[in-house]
Amino acid sequence: MKLSQVRLLPIWLTTTAIALGALAPATLHAQEEAAPSGYDTFMASPDAAMFTVNNLWILLAAALVFIMHLGFATVESGMCQKKNTVNILFKNVFIVCVGALGYMFWGFLAMYPGFEDGVSMDFFAMGGPIPNSFAPADLAANMTSEYASYTYWSDFIFQAMFAATAATIVSGAVAERIKLGPFMIYAALLVTFLYPITGSWKWGLGWLNTKGFYDFAGSTLVHAFGGFAALAAVIVLGPRTGKFTKEGVKPILPHNLPLAAIGVFMLFLGWFGFNGGSVLSADPQLVSRVFVTTAMAGFAGGMGGIFTSWIVLKKPDLSMALNGILAGLVGITAGADVIDPYPAVLVGLIAGILVVFSALFFDKIKVDDPVGAISVHGICGIWGTLAAGIFGAEQSFVWQLIGTLSVSAFAFIGSFILMTILKVTVGIRVSEEEESEGLDVAEHGVPAYTES
Repeated sequence: MKLSQVRLLPIWLTTTAIALGALAPATLHAQEEAAPSGYDTFMASPDAAMFTVNNLWILLAAALVFIMHLGFATVESGMCQKKNTVNILFKNVFIVCVGALGYMFWGFLAMYPGFEDGVSMDFFAMGGPIPNSFAPADLAANMTSEYASYTYWSDFIFQAMFAATAATIVSGAVAERIKLGPFMIYAALLVTFLYPITGSWKWGLGWLNTKGFYDFAGSTLVHAFGGFAALAAVIVLGPRTGKFTKEGVKPILPHNLPLAAIGVFMLFLGWFGFNGGSVLSADPQLVSRVFVTTAMAGFAGGMGGIFTSWIVLKKPDLSMALNGILAGLVGITAGADVIDPYPAVLVGLIAGILVVFSALFFDKIKVDDPVGAISVHGICGIWGTLAAGIFGAEQSFVWQLIGTLSVSAFAFIGSFILMTILKVTVGIRVSEEEESEGLDVAEHGVPAYTES
């Protein structure tokens, strides 16, 4: 730990003591006794106020990222048939719960092991439960060189809100034909054990970090990971019955596009926390820059999806417009802090165009993705990571390419193996009768919509 970071320890410890006192007044006296020397002096200084603002912003950003799970739930359910609505919503409820708990008991310490910066072969670390105490000594023992303007606990809850996203991306791609139980096993293992490995390669100062790979908020580490995990799962699972016929692709229409639109705007709102919180402080210059690049890329992606689908499909397609917005947001996520506003517009526009052609391509090769998750998160995640190498001042395009392909390949192979094991052991696909009836009744015994 550097000297400057050591000097910040009183900041971390005293802020945590204040937070604990607010939550549990009975323990305040003990925390004050354990506070390091200089406590009163620091709390009277301007630094304490700035630290409090920084820490508060991280917590608010975590809340915004949590809202994104509502967005995923409504997008996925709206894009699918109404007979599977309860099933999709149930999976999203389970994913965010198991994702956060798995991250608490294993993933966080596996993803942020504090690899020694400069060691090229750091690619795996054992995880474990986070500390069970707010005591200053325990807090200090779990600090790494990355902590500067927020507490250990703020970092954990912010990253925990990210963690479940990878499995949520898969949920939409395999919707309407996967058994609930096996999917729950798959999602728990994916988010708890596989996602933190590749996350540590960059954010845990692993081997990609030492090579200069850059991914600000997760175009690759979150979105491409989830997209290519979804691709593998869909290949093993197979398409929905009747989707691909001898005559060509049979459209299976979404049942509630208003619900899908609400979900996309909810995701857009959450993305300000997703990217803005990744600044890891309330720095006014960086946070405002990230807000602008994120928003403009999302809007440009929407325009790309609107006009590309209109030209190619001969009609303005709302689902493509919505996915265009998401594609633009995914695209800018890797370089939101290093790409200027006008290049950000270009990044989002290209992502919005890409997502249309990608969705049509996967239909052509008979890969059935009901919500377009593979295209939005996988393909546009790769594009966004490469865009950081094209438009970022110091990023290496070669290592951006190597990094995004490495993470995507790991996600694909790991997901393929996991889904194949489940397929040959417990089975992963519902019967044709259950698929025709709908998973709401077949799996849950209740429809989402009832007639009064």
